Amino acid sequence: MKKYLLALLLLNVFIIESKAQTQYYPPAAPQNWDTISPLSLNWCPNKIDSLYDFLAQKNTKGFVLLKDGKIVLERYFGTFTEDSIWYWASAGKTLTAFLTGIAQQEGFLNINQNITQYLGNGWSACSAPQEDSITIKQMLCMTSGLDDIFPLCTNEDDTPSCLSYLATPDTRWAYHTGAYRKLQDVLSVATSTNLNVYTNNSVKNKIDMSSGFWLQDIYYSKTRDAARFGLLCLNKGIWANDTVLNDTAYFNAMTNTSQNFNLAYGYLTWLNGKSNFMLPGIQLTINGFVLPSAPADMYAALGKNDQKIYMVPSQNMVVVRFGNAASSSALSITAFDNELWQKISDLNCNLTSAKQITDLTNNIGPNPFYDYINVYNNNQQAHYCLTDYTGKVVYSGTLINQQNFAALPMGVYFLKTEDKNEVQQYKLIKAN
Repeated sequence: MKKYLLALLLLNVFIIESKAQTQYYPPAAPQNWDTISPLSLNWCPNKIDSLYDFLAQKNTKGFVLLKDGKIVLERYFGTFTEDSIWYWASAGKTLTAFLTGIAQQEGFLNINQNITQYLGNGWSACSAPQEDSITIKQMLCMTSGLDDIFPLCTNEDDTPSCLSYLATPDTRWAYHTGAYRKLQDVLSVATSTNLNVYTNNSVKNKIDMSSGFWLQDIYYSKTRDAARFGLLCLNKGIWANDTVLNDTAYFNAMTNTSQNFNLAYGYLTWLNGKSNFMLPGIQLTINGFVLPSAPADMYAALGKNDQKIYMVPSQNMVVVRFGNAASSSALSITAFDNELWQKISDLNCNLTSAKQITDLTNNIGPNPFYDYINVYNNNQQAHYCLTDYTGKVVYSGTLINQQNFAALPMGVYFLKTEDKNEVQQYKLIKAN
């Protein structure tokens, strides 16, 4: 009787979802990266298959979705594998912004200083006074005033002749990759270190990335390593016992509106949930969220041909998509973003309310259970998932009658079973 009362007490204590759990960080060995069963999140297998079919149709090569730092979904397409390397394109801008924050906290630079202080005059086609007026921060915000549509040059060209004066800094926002690339030169000069070496020492090695390198101003890595960087950003620069980026004010500025023209842009990072936004190559303000189907608090590293690293604090989620362009558009933001988030948002099954202890059907028992759980009228094809009160999966698979769970510690558990588009959830107590 005492054991039963203790079990009931545990129910009252542990039923509250704990958000104060220790954050999970994947170990260096990628094969030891913990996973979460999609069923434990009430995600339907048929909807997951629909998501994977969509990704395949949209020229995806690698896809990873993390929840609480753990892998929930992962899929590679064609000959692309977990160990394949792919380019981040402009998603690497967010990595550059992160590195700039580290360089500032280490005293190598100050983002309010002008570019010329590090590169000297002549890094552009501007006059010396015009060059002296452009700061590192303005490059981070895309408000340098440099001409982003210069005759005979591309938006990505960073040769001095292609960087000409158009407007006073901080008077317009324009997505200008050529101007941004000067920040990489600033980092190398300010730190007296090759950009690859500085990235390795400041980020890559600290978060146990197994791959990652800059080549012609573009970053390359495996899909999982991009997810590690996303997880680092999701945790505001903290990785396990190491604070990689210790400047909280800088990180907050990086992931919030940085200027008054494009509310959906921080420091080289895209922001959702703002009242209006601007897009690359267009001097037009558009009302609404930049990604209406995505969570409002999402921020993202986005690159051309649909390279994506999304971070969602409210869901403790990171999503990475690598591949070729999903459509004819090569821009950083395309219709694919919204379509993808519609698929992710639709993963939930129709969840029946959790059965109360006194209202269990005749299919599950006994409750409280001691050594085993009986599943009566069991469908041998049904999939079951048993989680503890924190959501940790302790069993996943089919269940036989008198499935032995004697080794489980006493506490509150949830047993979920998926049937077509419905998930049934049962609340159980393990007593010793």
